[in-house]
Amino acid sequence: MNKLIPLKELFTPVYGVNLELVNIEECEKKDSNSIRFISRTELNNGVSAYVKRINDVVPNPAHTISVAVSGSVLSSFYQDKEYYSGRDLYYLMPKRKTSKEEMIFYALCIKANKYKYNYGRAANKTLKEILLPAEMPNDFKKIMLDQIPVPIDKELLLKQFSLNTQNWGLFALNGMFGITGSKTTPLLELEEYGQGKYPYVTTQATNNGIGGFYDFYTEEGGILTVDSAVFGYCSYQSKNFSASDHVEKLIPKFKMNKYIAMFLVKILNLEQYRYNYGRKCSQDRMNQIKIKLPTKDGQPDFNFMEDYIKSLPYSASI
Repeated sequence: MNKLIPLKELFTPVYGVNLELVNIEECEKKDSNSIRFISRTELNNGVSAYVKRINDVVPNPAHTISVAVSGSVLSSFYQDKEYYSGRDLYYLMPKRKTSKEEMIFYALCIKANKYKYNYGRAANKTLKEILLPAEMPNDFKKIMLDQIPVPIDKELLLKQFSLNTQNWGLFALNGMFGITGSKTTPLLELEEYGQGKYPYVTTQATNNGIGGFYDFYTEEGGILTVDSAVFGYCSYQSKNFSASDHVEKLIPKFKMNKYIAMFLVKILNLEQYRYNYGRKCSQDRMNQIKIKLPTKDGQPDFNFMEDYIKSLPYSASI
């Protein structure tokens, strides 16, 4: 059995350059002077934008692992090129010669510990003590190449579906959903009701956005929710729930079951590249976007969406 050792024996954690994206000029990825900006998002390999290089700012080095210690805690990604980063972002320098496959393996291992954390518990003090396998299993490279794509931009992220999206159609989000806000319920008020069975949906991008369960609700379930405070994290809420501030509701104008909902959640979370701390996922912006979906007779093919999710491993657990 592969023994476990503290992260600090394999890597040196270093605090990143700590830049504010709103203060940097964004640019196209193809710009010769562009560089990735890695934030605390758990999608798109951590990339939230491409920005112009700053002459007196030394980037975080390539061949490191970026790790968020707050926000989407322990969102960890292998970075094969140098990059800038926002606050509460560490990078891990390997202490020995480590292959790309090993770096990806350890990024996944670190991410597997995220269930221990939330927005109220950061990982900056405990990061170096996280236990990791001393070595990568011999068969991991084959598993990784066959089953674990490593996205570095939206186009590659779409390939995780293993679908040909070339012939998909564009549909206005507000044509499929009623886009509206939820009633804000303060946490102190919920604590007066006491713990119960109804989720409290927040703007956190982990645990389906749920920050606890209480004996009170204001919103009907069977809808999607979107965080409008940070990156536009989307989740499916099957049960009635209450909500914190900046939780928007997408109320379907069609018959939506849990399988269709999970397909749409994945698609909508691909849109997070559009947003950052200076550009929120507001109702106005959601009313303007179109999403790419499989079609049949010019309409969204909901049967395809359902069948596809059902075909995935572990779909029976949804």
